[in-house]
Amino acid sequence: MGKRSKSTAPGHAVNGRRGILAGAATGVIAAGVLFAVAELLSAFFGSVSSPLTSVGSTFIDFTPAWMKNFAIATFGTNDKTVLLLSMAVAAVVLSAVAGVVARKRFAAGASLVGAFAVVMAACIVTRSGATVLDLVPLLAGTVAGLWALRYLTRAGRTAATAPFDAGNSAPLPSRRAFLVRSALVAGAAVVVGVGANVLSTARNTARQVRDALRLPAPKVKARDLPSGVQAAVNGVTPFVTPNADFYRIDTALVVPELDPSQWQLRVHGMVDNEFTLSFDELLAADLVETYVTLTCVSNVVGGNLAGNAKWLGYPLREVLARAKPKAGADMVLSTSSDGFSASTPLPVLQDNRDALLAVGMNGEPLPLEHGFPVRMVVPGLYGFVSATKWVVDLEVTTFAEKAGYWTSRGWSSHGPIKTASRVEVPRALGRVPAGKVGIGGSAWAQQRGISKVEIQLDNGAWQPATLAAEASVDTWRQWSYLWEGATAGSHNVRVRAYDTDGTLQIEKQAPPEPDGSSGWHSITFTVV
Repeated sequence: MGKRSKSTAPGHAVNGRRGILAGAATGVIAAGVLFAVAELLSAFFGSVSSPLTSVGSTFIDFTPAWMKNFAIATFGTNDKTVLLLSMAVAAVVLSAVAGVVARKRFAAGASLVGAFAVVMAACIVTRSGATVLDLVPLLAGTVAGLWALRYLTRAGRTAATAPFDAGNSAPLPSRRAFLVRSALVAGAAVVVGVGANVLSTARNTARQVRDALRLPAPKVKARDLPSGVQAAVNGVTPFVTPNADFYRIDTALVVPELDPSQWQLRVHGMVDNEFTLSFDELLAADLVETYVTLTCVSNVVGGNLAGNAKWLGYPLREVLARAKPKAGADMVLSTSSDGFSASTPLPVLQDNRDALLAVGMNGEPLPLEHGFPVRMVVPGLYGFVSATKWVVDLEVTTFAEKAGYWTSRGWSSHGPIKTASRVEVPRALGRVPAGKVGIGGSAWAQQRGISKVEIQLDNGAWQPATLAAEASVDTWRQWSYLWEGATAGSHNVRVRAYDTDGTLQIEKQAPPEPDGSSGWHSITFTVV
């Protein structure tokens, strides 16, 4: 019998497979070191210096509208969690490839790591408010990651070329040394990563200040809600949305953590009087309390991206009166601390509606994820042109000169809210007992109000629903209908609403882009 060739010998085949696995593991561990060190140091520089945050935020900025719509429609308020998981998977794959390449040729693998670092650096320096110093955590992390890659690559090569002992299931000394070194480096990365999280939490003065903050009493209190604002059907959403359940759609991958003592609002542009406003000055002003329903332009027909809350804040018309806009100005560009901007028509912020610089939500300071310390709340407009969170800048300008974040990406510039209604009970595809079946939901047409809601059962005649009491034209209005003698089987219910001008909501189905969805909501359910 001839000798088995070296390339096909069992030991070399196993060594090859083990070498690739060792290289992949080396790359993943080295990436863990890179990110752990960078995230630890970013706690001292700010969130913009975090590679994960900046890369994710840049990805959000350049994601096409159709993909954003798909993510929101599919994952709702969990869209950012899905993005982070996707980033983690991509990082593992790319780092594994770099590790395998480095095993064969370290310079090539290190070049891949360097290329990834350059991309991350570009994401960091292009974020709003970034400086060259914000690259320090990434640079330190890259050096640490390259060291780990070199250290483990050498150990992996030694292990991969060790003699194969088919009769010994225990790792040979060189392989054992590689495993020990890998475990030590990976463990160190985990410890550093945990330390970064602990340090970031400890340095989060915004949350600590927010939890200890006591808001002043409003100069103008919200009117007491009339009795009967809640629909008389179990399961309809609460009239006032709890803070924890209020939808959150924004471009911030990581919630900004602003210290109120350092917060300032700059008011400038086409005005006679530019000024800055501090948080203490804002709290000392004549604050107003009011109920307002907010709606996201990404809300699909029947979607849940709408919420109603009691807001506390300072009227934006008073801010603009102090600034004294010049003739020709027709827009206010509001900008968030993370660079997001919204274009709001100037007249909307000057009329008698309760457009606010809000500091409170449902009787407590704004939650961090809903804009603490200050955000905008504007009745009658979708949030993408009005509800700027973590707001730090108001520029009085024109639509011809400036465009907001979403307007520059193809969405409309003004964003008035369309009349909408939805069925909340029964649940879509739900099962309910025969007999009396309660049907209910909500409708809204902020700044106009709801005058009538009708439902249609199984394509029959339209029938009037019972309207709950109206709190104001700026809040949603709930409705209900009691179906007597519901029979077993599959059924369909459709809803439509009229505003106080008598205008029927649009029947034609349209997607959210570019100015909000339209269509009559319908659901199918089963009576058993």
